[in-house]
Amino acid sequence: MDQETSESPASPELKAAVVETLKTCYDPEIPVDIYELGLIYEVDARSNGRVQVKMTLTSPACPVAGSLPGEVETKIRTVDGVTSVEVQLVWEPAWDKDMMSEAAQVKLGFF
Repeated sequence: MDQETSESPASPELKAAVVETLKTCYDPEIPVDIYELGLIYEVDARSNGRVQVKMTLTSPACPVAGSLPGEVETKIRTVDGVTSVEVQLVWEPAWDKDMMSEAAQVKLGFF
């Protein structure tokens, strides 16, 4: 995180709005949104409108690796109060099905 972001207080309201927006993004191969799927590792939303997201994909070979982070950024930019967005694609820790919410696991038949 850069100094400007760390000096601005966190905004729980903005974070909640960003999370709701993330729940409208789907991996096209899996009928569960990326937030419930566990692909979002961190959402940092600041009162100055800066949002930083750390996310992963189900695998490095995921067919949407080139497009999904851009879709996430574009959707977050539509949230009221957002002034800038940084989406960082990370591979550690590696995603696995245990990162899914219970609701996602039920929907996909893991329970």
